[in-house]
Amino acid sequence: MNTNTHPISEFIEKYFLHFNAAALVDAAKGYEAQLDKGSKMLVSLAGAMSTAELGKIFADIIRAEKVHIISCTGANLEEDIMNLVAHSHYKRVPNYRDLTPQDEWDLLLKGLNRVTDTCIPEEEAFRRLQKHIFKIWKDAEESGERYFPHEFMYKLLLSGVLEEYYEIDLKDSWMYAAAEKNLPMVVPGWEDSTMGNIFASYVLKGELKASTMKSGIEYMTFLADWYTDNSEKGIGFFQIGGGIAGDFPICVVPMLYQDMEREDTPFWSYFCQISDSTTSYGSYSGAVPNEKITWGKLDIDTPKYIIESDATIVAPLIFAYLLKM
Repeated sequence: MNTNTHPISEFIEKYFLHFNAAALVDAAKGYEAQLDKGSKMLVSLAGAMSTAELGKIFADIIRAEKVHIISCTGANLEEDIMNLVAHSHYKRVPNYRDLTPQDEWDLLLKGLNRVTDTCIPEEEAFRRLQKHIFKIWKDAEESGERYFPHEFMYKLLLSGVLEEYYEIDLKDSWMYAAAEKNLPMVVPGWEDSTMGNIFASYVLKGELKASTMKSGIEYMTFLADWYTDNSEKGIGFFQIGGGIAGDFPICVVPMLYQDMEREDTPFWSYFCQISDSTTSYGSYSGAVPNEKITWGKLDIDTPKYIIESDATIVAPLIFAYLLKM
């Protein structure tokens, strides 16, 4: 075999010729073209991508500087770190479709919270992070400092307090790769994550102030400034899954253009969504990209791609193409 070849990239170009397969190749080439012309790229992560261990390749994308800002759910923010410190305690349930309500209850009693075919161990994952992140939250509050959710997680990772628990190769953690680069991030709706719930519980108990955590509005104003400062050559939008991780950041453009009346604000210069939510009525995830033109998010000639497939299959292939694997 010729060791100078790129087997994954060459395979998909040779055999992925029609339908969703062709859309995958077109989207990958479109992503690459954006980077080649100097555009920046936002990647949004929804769904259980961290528990699906997307970090094994997404960390390489971060290190290769093929993503410049991330929007992710609170679950993805924390679950990559949970996998880092508790991987051996996860339980795979390949027959999850056959589970009865009693089976599900038994998993709960064992402290195993199921995400499709994988159970996250509560004690080794959630509680292990809790005791360390609480100290970081509390220290910040006592110093009169406020940070975003992802900034607290960066502090947690870079402090080294979790090193004794590492159970996977550190290079496979996308959050650690992002922390090393201090990569810009927005985490809309962080409050509905496990760490968000835990933070709220401390607020209810009077042990922390809600104001210690920067808010979603502050995330939006941060994103508005970042977009304004980085859009000279365009900013692309690569959306994995749907929901708030995608809807929140894409709205920054109409907000700047319409509400701030900055009519020179450029539209997103590329758009791709990977989702198994097929086109439907009234669904954000099921809306075709053209609908976004009417909301002032995409331009008439913005390259647009939609791949109706499983993101755990599609995203690694596109990232492998970008990395010339």
